[in-house]
Parts: sequence; structure tokens; C-alpha cells
Amino acid sequence: MTARAPPRADTLVRPYSGCGLRGSKARTIDAVGFRRGDACVAPTIFRHRPISVGADQRVRPPSRATIPTVPELPEIEVLRLSLEPLLVGDEIRSVSVLSPKLREPLDHPSLDVLSGARILGLRRRAKYLLIDLSGGRTLVVHLGMSGQLTLVPAGAARVAHEHLRFALSSGQALRLVDPRRFGLAFVAETAALPSDRHFADLGPEPLVDGFDGATLAAAALGRRGPVKGFLMDAGVVVGVGNIYACEALWRAGIHPSRSVARIARSRWDTLAAQVVAVLGDAIRQGGTTLNDFVDGRGESGYFQVSLAVYGREGEPCPRCGTPIRRMVHANRSTFYCPACQR
Repeated sequence: MTARAPPRADTLVRPYSGCGLRGSKARTIDAVGFRRGDACVAPTIFRHRPISVGADQRVRPPSRATIPTVPELPEIEVLRLSLEPLLVGDEIRSVSVLSPKLREPLDHPSLDVLSGARILGLRRRAKYLLIDLSGGRTLVVHLGMSGQLTLVPAGAARVAHEHLRFALSSGQALRLVDPRRFGLAFVAETAALPSDRHFADLGPEPLVDGFDGATLAAAALGRRGPVKGFLMDAGVVVGVGNIYACEALWRAGIHPSRSVARIARSRWDTLAAQVVAVLGDAIRQGGTTLNDFVDGRGESGYFQVSLAVYGREGEPCPRCGTPIRRMVHANRSTFYCPACQR
């Protein structure tokens, strides 16, 4: 069998056009099941849990104090999926920069040239939403810690912390709200995106063909640090944030502190498969209900009800019953089972 080439780190992908995860090799996840007839296109919440829980163990959402505040890959993919059927084919009539103060100040002149541009499609690269437009340009949006990109009626009143608004020919408006101002929005030439400084050093996407245990094992050569920090390194693989790293490592049975130099190839295969699975489950369930995240129509996610270890310190491990522990890695809370993660 001919080995697949690893994914190029500079490839800008548009994943999820298939019909669900079917085994560790599957990479297309359109099991996000949009209710096409609904007035508000939103993800259908699947009535399943990705973990095995005994009848006497009730799955409860983690404490609000432990819910993360940063949108990760699944949340941005859910945002893309919710906005794409509503935006493609529409036209930007005008651009309003209401408050330019973001992580990178909004550039009014470059944004203003988007007036009259038609929306061709929506993609995602890592945690960036890419809105491809006519004229060979792409609007790049990053939500930072608290950003929300939502579609509202064009006449909707300005809200607090609204930074940017696009009036559309359909009579709606796409607006960016960001209270903490860590987000960004800028325009780039579509063809030049892979070499843009925001994307040039990013690792491969985990939800495309070619990402597997060999990808992780190759990236780990010559390293000795803990596997959790390795997994969260966007230069190794993009989109595996704190919550999803904890969950993937639990599913794979790997202790978050284990050195990457002490992980066998078979365990890399298992971990890669579980990264794919946990991200896929989160997307199917609309993302994690973060403090600030909503999709393009303002809907929250439900994946928090399926978390096995994150935010569950002291609760029984769903697999072996041992109390879940919490420790700190690089100033981030890490949750794990001390018995079944080695």
C-alpha cells in the first residue's frame, strides 16, 4: 500500500463535506446535521455520548468556573458551518469600522475596498475563519478570547464592543463584537494566504487526510517535553486547545506529563485517532459552551455535557471510577485520571 503524503502545513483547508466519522481513518464530518428547513440553520445536537458511562454515573456539565473562554478549532468550524449557507452568494454593500482597537488595529481603507464584493465561500485554517470574496481577496477573522461574529438584521442597533459591521445585499449585516479586543480582522490576497505571517508557521490540520500517528511521531523526534504541551503546539498540529488536549489524552490513556520521547509508535496512532474523534464529537455537538462563544446565529454548543475529565476534578473517571485529578501545565489547568492514563 502506498503511504499517504503528510498534509502540507501551508495548505488552507475546507474540511467537513462528508457524512460522519466512521472509524479512525474518517476525516469528513458533515454529521453536524443542519436542519435545512429551519428558519435558523443550526447544528442538530446528536443524542449520544462519546464516552461509556455507567447507569449510576450521571454526566454533568463542568463548573462554569472551569469552562474555557477561548474559541478553538471546533468552535470556528461550527461558526463556519452555521454562516456558510447564509452568506455564500450575498454581496457586501458597505463596511463600517466602528471601533478599530483590536489586537491588530482594523485597517479601514483595506476593509472599505470590500464594498461590492460577492461572498464566494467560507473556509477555516486553524482558528481563523476565511471568507473568500470576488476580486481575489479574503477576509480573515480571528475571534481571540471573546469575539462573536453573528448575522443580524441590517437595522439592528449597534451593541457594546461592536467593532466591525458589513451591510449585505440580503438586508442582513455581519458584525464582529469583541469585548476583550484580542480578535482581529484583515483583508489579504487569497493566493498569498499560505505565506502570510499569520499562517506560514502553522502545523497540519488534524481533520484532513494525512494526519495520523506518523505525523505526531515525526514531529516528536528530538523532543523530550510533556505530551500535552506538544499536542497544543500549533506548529505541531493546529486546533488542539486545552480542553480538547485533556479529552484526547484521556481517551488515548496517555498521561499528560509523559515525555514525548517515551511514547511508542502504536500509542501515537491511538492519540492521533482520538484527537480526530474528540474534535469531531465537539463539532457534531455544536462546540463547547464557552463563556462567550456562539455560532453565526447566536446558538451555544453542547459538548460540555460530554466531557470526560475536563473541569471534573474529584469526580469518578467514567472509565475506571478513580477520582479525576487536576494539575497545572504551563499555567493551564490539566485534568486527568491517575489510574488509567499512563
